[in-house]
Amino acid sequence: MQQTPIVISGSIAIDRIMNFRGTYREIIDPAHIDSLSISTFLDSLKDAHGGVAANIAYSLALLGDEPYLLGSVGREATSYMEELARAGVNITHIHESDLPTASFNVITDADQNQVGGFYPGAMFDSDDLSFKPWENSDAIVVISPHDPKAMRRQVQEAKALKLRMCYDVGQQVTNLSGDDMRAGVNVAEILILNEYELSVLSKKTKMSTDTIKQTVPIVITTFGKDGSVIEGSKVGDPIAVGVAQPKHIADPTGAGDAFRSGLLYGLIRHWPLKDSAQLGAVVASFALEAVGTQDHHFTLEDIRVRYKESFGGAVPIQ
Repeated sequence: MQQTPIVISGSIAIDRIMNFRGTYREIIDPAHIDSLSISTFLDSLKDAHGGVAANIAYSLALLGDEPYLLGSVGREATSYMEELARAGVNITHIHESDLPTASFNVITDADQNQVGGFYPGAMFDSDDLSFKPWENSDAIVVISPHDPKAMRRQVQEAKALKLRMCYDVGQQVTNLSGDDMRAGVNVAEILILNEYELSVLSKKTKMSTDTIKQTVPIVITTFGKDGSVIEGSKVGDPIAVGVAQPKHIADPTGAGDAFRSGLLYGLIRHWPLKDSAQLGAVVASFALEAVGTQDHHFTLEDIRVRYKESFGGAVPIQ
């Protein structure tokens, strides 16, 4: 049983995942990017359960945790929520909206580049989503991408309730104001984002990347197939973390969310930062092997074997 509750707030969605064998660089003419009009024949199409918060919660449950999922869904998502509950996710704080469940549509090329569109739906019905039930606890609350208005309010709430906060701003860097993200940086104990998101956050907040890393205790920058780097005000020298090799790559969608699951699993158990991130890399490798963000499966023995193969040591997982 986990000692520290993890509360994951963010999007819950039904994804449409599409792939084609060509590449965007072959079909996009940079000279005419201002009048872009392209189409491609798809080689595969799959509807799947998704949403950043639900994806993180799913892989945490596979690892043996019972994370709290905090989000909003439409009535048509009842069976989806039941499946998450059977997997081990605590869904008692899910809000049922009159709006349809959010939907993410993404097309991935042969180079694993992606273009996607997100319909928020029920995600914008988020006024009832609060961290108040975890007041006076040692919970870690994760603010992952969802309604920008709710993300702003939840940062303020985490600060007021003195909760440990992981700020996972993700693709909402383009929709959040610089002031909102600066507030998140100033409250966060953990900041996770990829290299591009870090550059956007830095520009919009008018905080240099060095200032961000001197402000937040733990800053994790992900680089896809090139692994991740851990820095921050409580980290000495930067810690480079490699990747775990999957048996094959079926689809990259959701690998970053799976990485966060392993990372959080280790952090709440007070593992060394590098061990936690390496577990995240192992969990991500299993997500890469499946089309869909909640279609991968593994046992703890699978985790132990791949961790040893990838990083040469024993993972401290029970």
